Amino acid sequence: MKSLADFPDANLRIFDRPPPPDHPRDIYLIGICGTGMGALAGLLTEAGFAVRGSDSNVYPPMSTFLQGRGITVYEGFSQQNLSPLPDLVIPGNSCVPTHVETTVARKHSLAQLSFPEALNHFFLKDRRSLVVAGTHGKTTTSGMLVHVLCSAGRDPGFMVGGVLQQFDKSFSVGTGSQFVTEGDEYDSSYFDKNPKFLHYAPHVGVVTSVEFDHADIYSSWEEYQQAFEAFADLIGEDGLLVVSGEDPVAVQLKTQSAPKWTYGIGVDYDVSARIIHTSEDGIAFDLIFQGNNLGQMKLPMNGSHNLRNALAVSAVTLHEGLNAEEIASGLASFPGVKRRQEILGEPGGILVVDDFAHHPTAVRATIEATRERWPHRRLLAVFEPRSNSSRRKVFETAYGEAFKDAACAYICSPPFRHNDDEEHFMDIHVVLDRIHQTGSKAKSFSSASSILDALIEDARPQDVILIMSNGSFSGLHQDLLTSLSDYWS
Repeated sequence: MKSLADFPDANLRIFDRPPPPDHPRDIYLIGICGTGMGALAGLLTEAGFAVRGSDSNVYPPMSTFLQGRGITVYEGFSQQNLSPLPDLVIPGNSCVPTHVETTVARKHSLAQLSFPEALNHFFLKDRRSLVVAGTHGKTTTSGMLVHVLCSAGRDPGFMVGGVLQQFDKSFSVGTGSQFVTEGDEYDSSYFDKNPKFLHYAPHVGVVTSVEFDHADIYSSWEEYQQAFEAFADLIGEDGLLVVSGEDPVAVQLKTQSAPKWTYGIGVDYDVSARIIHTSEDGIAFDLIFQGNNLGQMKLPMNGSHNLRNALAVSAVTLHEGLNAEEIASGLASFPGVKRRQEILGEPGGILVVDDFAHHPTAVRATIEATRERWPHRRLLAVFEPRSNSSRRKVFETAYGEAFKDAACAYICSPPFRHNDDEEHFMDIHVVLDRIHQTGSKAKSFSSASSILDALIEDARPQDVILIMSNGSFSGLHQDLLTSLSDYWS
């Protein structure tokens, strides 16, 4: 990752930031309608702070979420929005140094914190920080960890990257000693290019996997690994590092002095699973801890990746003092996270499933889990390469292999944006050719509406349509449910 001094506008990124006041009366968030920033606004409000903010895109559901919590949101950015001047400004990750409101904050020497700095400052300092990191599975694992702790009578604080079904939100201040955070390796802000998870002071850290991602900010595979090495190194001697024993990079991570537990499917790990059977209702398995069988568990999810997530959660909760019965009860009752293999409906007998998958490994694992759950249904996989990283040439081969278990792939051609480099931009035709080589069918489309038309024409009762995107996909999900219902009524 670039240091601040390497940027041509370094003079706008490197500046003296006054420390935040002990008891800020007015906290201002720039880009407040982003998923993470909106959750932080809700968390701060729940903690009793007065919060306001601005964004260029103010619309439901985030606008109504913020309004319902009494948070003032200005539509559009302006220096007038910061009048009167707030006690603390938190710029969103998308803010650039020349942003009109960050410029005002610097001009008036206002206290500024990045998103992860603010989370640490207000919520992690006096808690046991449980941080779930890794290229894949962070949201499901952290959400499952929150649920198992709550099921056992704990009341952890949490901030995760998805909406937990049982709470219908992604955050809570909590009253217990633990705070669960999804540890993102993306950079922190325009004035702090360090990975977010380096701000979270983990007592217990989980690394689910380490596979190259975020090619827009990491210049190499080695640089990406170094971020996780720095994360592991933060854990003190009274803590614990939990890593996937099946991931060769994660296994090599070291702490200064804290113990390290591995997990995986098999019997050679500190925490492992012996699968009893799988079905549409989930996975039954024996939980093995350091050679001892703790009993049978039931996970109401499909896919070996979700079983590994459950093993990571089991390791953390064993370390936090939960017994086998409490873990079994928590896993069995986990209702899931929205947009993670979430069933949206079944109009005309066609099952529509939503998932956040966008990295090629996540796409492949999600397709495999969907096939495992509904083995007798035809699977139509719909994908939007939307993130800065997913639209890059480096992932063409991996995407070409990720769809091999789908009957047909429907891929929205990635948009070329102002900050894209043509040399490193994905060629959708290369991806399609590679998918065809695996024996699956594949089609590309210029828009969500053209994909919708093709799905209405192609889908038949008993099919599964799996939609994968880390964004709204231009409303394709609801449009598809409505159109299928009309077509097959």
